[in-house]
Amino acid sequence: MSKTVLVLVETVDDYLPLLEQAGFQLIRAPSPHLRAEAIAHFGAQVDAVLTRGPLGLTAAEIEALPALKIICVIGAGYEQVDLAAASARGITVTNGAGANAAAVADHALALLLALLRDVPRADASTRRGEWNRVISPSVSGKRLGILGLGAVGRAIAKRASLGFDMSISYHSRTPRHDVPYTWHDSVPRLAEAVDILVVATPGGHATRHLVDAQVLQALGPDGYLVNIARASVVDTQALVDALSRGAIAGAALDVFDDEPAVPDALKVLGNTVLTPHVAGQSPEAARDTVNLVLLNLQAFFAGEPVLTPVRC
Repeated sequence: MSKTVLVLVETVDDYLPLLEQAGFQLIRAPSPHLRAEAIAHFGAQVDAVLTRGPLGLTAAEIEALPALKIICVIGAGYEQVDLAAASARGITVTNGAGANAAAVADHALALLLALLRDVPRADASTRRGEWNRVISPSVSGKRLGILGLGAVGRAIAKRASLGFDMSISYHSRTPRHDVPYTWHDSVPRLAEAVDILVVATPGGHATRHLVDAQVLQALGPDGYLVNIARASVVDTQALVDALSRGAIAGAALDVFDDEPAVPDALKVLGNTVLTPHVAGQSPEAARDTVNLVLLNLQAFFAGEPVLTPVRC
């Protein structure tokens, strides 16, 4: 008997046929209107939900899906999935940890290079017929700090250390013993010790505003911030204030508090590089992400352990 998957995501359409070819029936609902309509009309048929962290799945929606047995989240973050409601129903939750790590790490380094070397403004001025040969900081040899050393954080560290001869420091809840990097026991201490701070930790209540005014002050006027994780980890108002006052040198952001809205205060600053939450998007990442979802679904419905469980 085939299983029905309610698909709430909108970024992996080209690879959803992998699920259909494996025998899963899909209900595509990539907008709020279609989502509500699908749950109202087909809720009793849904065995699985495919979502992503910011889209989540609420307790009310879980209640409206009586046959739901598994929630698969693409990407590492699952901050808007009601884990308590899922746990109360015995629903399994998986995430996509590691599936798009290479793409996110590539983008983090692209943002870092663009920010420090002032590439966007140099490109824009050259197109205007100007020839402004501004001196920009080197990237090689800088001290890089990574907040969160999961699959993405480790991929960033590898690229930075091997490609740009950077020294790597990090903060996580506990030190890792399988990496040659320097652990700091707090975010302010990490920020104080580095030139560039990259945010690579999941979102959610536990990490909200870990990067606040104190951390930005510790990063200092020659320091840079790169965020390819979740906007909630950074206090946006404190960041705007620090950028405006020159308390830090610049910031590159792929994530924002109220996407797709980007604060005008960030847009008008000359020391920012902004991209529309695309770090994890590439054909390769989408394929690998959907394939991981498929493996989790197949394992679950075969009565086997899932590959990437989320502890509810």
